[in-house]
Amino acid sequence: MSTARSSTHGLTDPPLVIGGRTLGSRLLVGTGKYRSNAEMVQAIEASGADVVTVAVRRVDLDRTREEGMLYHLDPKRYFLLANTAGCYSAEEAIRYARLAREAGFNEFVKLEVIGDRETLLPDTDGLLLATRTLVQEGFQVMAYTNDDLIMALRLEDAGAAAVMPLASPIGSGLGLLNPYSIRTIKKRLKVPVLVDAGVGTASDACVTMEQGVDGILMNTAIAEATHAVAMAAAMKHAVEAGRLAYLAGRMPRREVAVPSSPTSGMAG
Repeated sequence: MSTARSSTHGLTDPPLVIGGRTLGSRLLVGTGKYRSNAEMVQAIEASGADVVTVAVRRVDLDRTREEGMLYHLDPKRYFLLANTAGCYSAEEAIRYARLAREAGFNEFVKLEVIGDRETLLPDTDGLLLATRTLVQEGFQVMAYTNDDLIMALRLEDAGAAAVMPLASPIGSGLGLLNPYSIRTIKKRLKVPVLVDAGVGTASDACVTMEQGVDGILMNTAIAEATHAVAMAAAMKHAVEAGRLAYLAGRMPRREVAVPSSPTSGMAG
């Protein structure tokens, strides 16, 4: 990973560091659902992301096969983040995290333990168990969870390197449903908070970043866009704009009108 930009428009922005690694972009992207590997590569490049997540249960882990996804992702250019998508128990998630490391991935894992096949909402009990186990084994766990503060605190206590609450259900594109909960989690946790799942378009990404979170991980919003490469570029700019707006500080919300120009010294 490259060193993050530290200053923009006179505002200092500390780099995003997760598990001791400095990220060059606050946008992390997935690799699923693209119409072709060529489109995936172009979209990832347009996104500016340097962290790319791979579902180890769903992809061919043989990097020498050209038809496989990993053949097209240069590990010298991208930090490949294994994830446990499709795992419905702590035992499954732990097994696939270990498999990823044995297959040559690093010690980082985006941990998913799904609790319901219809909503794809997380099984937080299983998630907490798997986090504790994998942390003890030396993994840097980035835990996908719901927008519940208590669970977020427990994951942090369990040793998670980052906590990743959802904006809305996986693949829904509904955007950020509960900004209050996301802001509360960010204010209370010491580890980085990245929103994962639910962002549907660039305005969603911007609003999410304006809550003060450290980053966003997304996949479907880019891969299922009519023009994935263009949407990836839009997401890059939206994440940067949302971060800058957060740092700049928005004006107060008022329930009364306030003139834009001074009222003193007016003629007549």
